[in-house]
Amino acid sequence: MLPVRQKTTKTKSGSRSRTTRARILASAKTLFSSKGYDRTTIRGVAQAADIHPSMVMRYFRSKERLFAAAVIFDLRFPSDVGQIPKNKLGFAIVRHFLDRFEGPAAGDELPSLLRAAVTHPQAREIMIQIYEKQVAPFVKRLCSPSKSHEGPALVESQILGLAYSRYVLKLPAIARLRRETILRHVGAAIQSYLR
Repeated sequence: MLPVRQKTTKTKSGSRSRTTRARILASAKTLFSSKGYDRTTIRGVAQAADIHPSMVMRYFRSKERLFAAAVIFDLRFPSDVGQIPKNKLGFAIVRHFLDRFEGPAAGDELPSLLRAAVTHPQAREIMIQIYEKQVAPFVKRLCSPSKSHEGPALVESQILGLAYSRYVLKLPAIARLRRETILRHVGAAIQSYLR
């Protein structure tokens, strides 16, 4: 009888632990998205999750680790790009990024990550991982063999420059640019990086 009781207690404890961790992550994601990295505090996350700040530290050990766990940015590249004409790939890439930044499910995760990456090594590491695991493999498949190394880097620099100036710095001239203008000009530049 005793072993069964211990197993049940352990299971309940594990379930409570998962629930607490999930509450912390949900609160952190909301605050990082709305306030950004610098203005989000461990105390604020704890208050939003209705727990003591020491519990946040117990599960994540630092604000940087909490940020890395809470802010996950999946670029959601399409798996099949075979239907897109080769001379339209640059425009398709820009359209996809604009949809990810400005679409209904965009959120503020990427701008928060871009802001934090300038001064925080953990956020910078996340940006590197996004490039190495998402952007580079996707773009490499679309490049001509002669541009398979430089193409992904040039595409990333163009898209990050656009994202940083439009969504983080919110430079008025760039923020006001019409979507069609961005698609036409940035799409043409990216197309030149692929072929």
